[in-house]
Amino acid sequence: MPATSSRPRLAVFKFASCDGCQLSLLDAEDELLAIAGQVEICFFPEASSRMLPGPYDVALVEGSITTAHDAERIQQVRRDAKFLMTIGACATAGGIQALRNWGNTAEFVQGVYARPEYIRTLEKSTAIADHVRVDFELRGCPVNHHQLVEVLAALVAGRRPRTPGHAVCLDCKRAGTVCVTVARGQPCLGPVTQAGCGAICPAYDRGCFGCHGPARQCNCESLVGHLVQSGHDAKDLLPLVRNFNGAAPEFRTVSDRLQQGWPEAGGRLPERGPT
Repeated sequence: MPATSSRPRLAVFKFASCDGCQLSLLDAEDELLAIAGQVEICFFPEASSRMLPGPYDVALVEGSITTAHDAERIQQVRRDAKFLMTIGACATAGGIQALRNWGNTAEFVQGVYARPEYIRTLEKSTAIADHVRVDFELRGCPVNHHQLVEVLAALVAGRRPRTPGHAVCLDCKRAGTVCVTVARGQPCLGPVTQAGCGAICPAYDRGCFGCHGPARQCNCESLVGHLVQSGHDAKDLLPLVRNFNGAAPEFRTVSDRLQQGWPEAGGRLPERGPT
């Protein structure tokens, strides 16, 4: 990673999120200290009061875009950053707050806030890539801090990051974990979910719920169609695919079609309407 000074300049930005992915970075502890010695941390409000202006060599962005102000701010972040990396489900897919994308935001605001006239929000929560060019995405809710440190170390060293590209199912097989769908009939998103969590949920007899987002070239329609044919009701499958990463295109497509009445199609996909 070329730098304008002796060390690459790093900045960490927060948008609409719970701070969990930034905390994952801080939880890296000794690994983070090793990285910190190789970069100049110029902007990281979660960890330091030192806030230096751009430009930056690397910008880490947590959180989704939910206000007009943030939609403008991310444009400035993009202008200031040579390399922009999004971290976590909020930044890569809109996050849990994107559940409002299927509802009436005005009604939510009226029902939640005592003085809704003070609230300024967009109708939808959207991923950073919906607004600016993103150079690298690191998914997860929260991100795996080992992966995050690996990507930062790779950028400093000028090499390709070594992050997994397979689905959660492979991690289950490597660990000898019995498939919860085959053995127990539980719905599980392991076949279509990006690895990175260590396949924790199936190891404790619970189906994967997709916290690391859709895997590369995943076939969500085939998986959900199989689950429907196996007797699972749409009302049970809908919250499974409409979760932390529910607004990711691959999950959004199948959740919308579940809502349209997939069970009545006998497990087959209903005909697509105009989009």
